[in-house]
Amino acid sequence: ANGETSRSSDIDFYTFEAYDINNERVSLEKFRGKVSLVVNVASECGYTDGHYTGLNFLHDAFKDTQLFNVLAFPCNQFGQQEPGSSEAIYNFVYERKGAKFPLFAKINVINNNVHPAWSFLINNSGHAPNWNFWKYLVDHNGQVIGAWGPHTSPEDLLDIIKLAIQNIPSVKKNSAQFSRGDEF
Repeated sequence: ANGETSRSSDIDFYTFEAYDINNERVSLEKFRGKVSLVVNVASECGYTDGHYTGLNFLHDAFKDTQLFNVLAFPCNQFGQQEPGSSEAIYNFVYERKGAKFPLFAKINVINNNVHPAWSFLINNSGHAPNWNFWKYLVDHNGQVIGAWGPHTSPEDLLDIIKLAIQNIPSVKKNSAQFSRGDEF
């Protein structure tokens, strides 16, 4: 407490790595500086259609800002609703659902062998997923802003995502410049 920072304060969501759906290692650092919506997805869930529609909507809504990403992590732990191979999941998400956002390899999000990035999300939000399509909003610094279960649709998060993007320092600076014209 005497001015020393603990090691854990250096850790945030973007300090972790994960494997993508093609089994390539990805440093989550590549998403630093942007806002991320991290979701545990499943192909055979009652929430699947509505959520992929909503996640695609959010991706498209913020695409031009280049400051927002949906990060989808398949998980088979809830009702065994993501049983397929990586190839089957890839085809479902990109070809059937038309997703344009990053898809990661299947992981555990609860109980044993939880992916470290998800442990971070759970510990820092105070919410562990108890079903598919939990959504964690992570700011540009890798800190968790909020967590929502499957009853909250992705579209409902539009305004809080907008706000999170507006809080990115480079965006704040630019919007301050734009509003200066009406001071006179």
